[in-house]
Amino acid sequence: MRRDDALILDMIIAAEKIIRFVGALSFEHFEQDDMAQSAVMREIQVLGEAARMVQPQTKQRFTKIAWSSIIGMRNRVVHEYFEVDTAILWQTAQQDIPAIIPHLKQILAELSEAD
Repeated sequence: MRRDDALILDMIIAAEKIIRFVGALSFEHFEQDDMAQSAVMREIQVLGEAARMVQPQTKQRFTKIAWSSIIGMRNRVVHEYFEVDTAILWQTAQQDIPAIIPHLKQILAELSEAD
């Protein structure tokens, strides 16, 4: 089983990739770019899978992260990929992902200090 600090690092890396993948794109370009959409969906899968594997006590300790929403988004992308709304993917990549990165970095720092 992976340690929580490694899982949080995986989440940070996935989130930063998502930001890089959509960086200079407009919504209109993203909407037409299958490769960018696929890349974002893949990293949402990684982000959600890592979040799912974080220990319950860590999730309870760090409540600024919407753990269940992250995991739910992952499940949607994996199991209901045919119904993924491009506008929701875009909003997630543009607003939600950048908002959680500072919190994830803080969690990683606190978990690293505890070791």
